[in-house]
Amino acid sequence: MELKIGLKTSLMHVSYDDVRRVWQQADEMTEIADAWLWDHMMPLAGDRGGPALEGWTTLAALAAQTSRLRMGLLVTSNRFRRPALLGKMATTVDVISDGRLIMGLGIGGTVQSPGAGGVPGENPGIREYAAYGIPLISPREGIARLVETVTILRKMWTEEEFDYEGPFTTLTGTRNSPKPIQPTGPPLLIGAWGDRALRVVAEHADIWNIPGPPHNSVEALAERSRLLDRYCEEIGRDPAEVERSVQMIVTDDGAAEARETIAALAGAGFGHVVVGARRQYQADGMKWMLEEVVRPAYEVGVG
Repeated sequence: MELKIGLKTSLMHVSYDDVRRVWQQADEMTEIADAWLWDHMMPLAGDRGGPALEGWTTLAALAAQTSRLRMGLLVTSNRFRRPALLGKMATTVDVISDGRLIMGLGIGGTVQSPGAGGVPGENPGIREYAAYGIPLISPREGIARLVETVTILRKMWTEEEFDYEGPFTTLTGTRNSPKPIQPTGPPLLIGAWGDRALRVVAEHADIWNIPGPPHNSVEALAERSRLLDRYCEEIGRDPAEVERSVQMIVTDDGAAEARETIAALAGAGFGHVVVGARRQYQADGMKWMLEEVVRPAYEVGVG
């Protein structure tokens, strides 16, 4: 299994200039395979009134100012944009980036009990979705909407014109031109934790992503990965067809711990690890990330 390491820049309490600088530095560091943004409208930590850039418009700008990195959102909320609009946006970014987009997608705002998915406390999306006039829905409806969006995205990327009648969306005479640069559309990454969402991953995704430390332990991730294996086998799919991806937070003084964690994740079958740290925005932050986390992780990882 080849190990790949990516970089995440969560768009809260940070300026666009700093994000752009970090992405352009990462674009020159061949050890970093890809770079990712988030999809939130308000900060989830710290000052809730602080700055937070919107993900897809920022991604389009960064696509035009980088040349090598694969890119996407970890992960797009399926609640913020209608499916066909999202398909057009993703196509546009794939064209701007010359075929470097990975379509990261998740269920988005659903009613969750405190601590769901390893995130402590009350569902952080409650205030955000209320502020933007988007109701939280049941997990069952969220799953059904996710499957519908995946179906529409695939049609937009491969069919010249189509109609669609689904449980939540009706489309008539839908055309999407130009098509993505990637022949059948960008690879589909689905972020998922729960049992029902993992079934959707088994049926539809090219890549599965899940939050890792500090939110979830390596052992917990390995258990989820085994469940995904089982779901793939039940539908006759080779589990190896679904790439295993995890994102993790690196503390300012946590390079050594991060290296150990990446090695453990690789040993558990996660071949794609996305790291993010507040320190990366400092003047020498990306040099630190490369020399203290990324390069040493490759040396001890599976590759």
